[in-house]
Amino acid sequence: MERDIICIGCPKGCNVHVEFEGDKVLSITGNTCKRGEDYVRNEITNPMRMVTSIVPVVGGKIAAVSVRTRSDIPKSKIFDVTRELAKVKVNAPVEIGSVIIKNVADTGVDIIATKSVTEAE
Repeated sequence: MERDIICIGCPKGCNVHVEFEGDKVLSITGNTCKRGEDYVRNEITNPMRMVTSIVPVVGGKIAAVSVRTRSDIPKSKIFDVTRELAKVKVNAPVEIGSVIIKNVADTGVDIIATKSVTEAE
């Protein structure tokens, strides 16, 4: 099989062409850096994504806090992660970097707060 992918490994956004059979990469062309090759190889064999979202904050100065996965997770787990996030509410105060969900959707990756939220006055 063949596939054209726009690389997001660096700001250049190279148009990369990859030939593969199943999860075996046969050739990669069009990348201008090593990160491009790594990105495309992972995208074909094991696509990963960072998930960002918000969760409600009870008793906070603002109604929600932004959150993200601490690292990339398998693309196939995104909907499982978002279903877990939909069930969560946190109490103020929330500190940036706080673990909101440990081992979300059995990925081995935590959901963390990306902002601090103080208590309402």
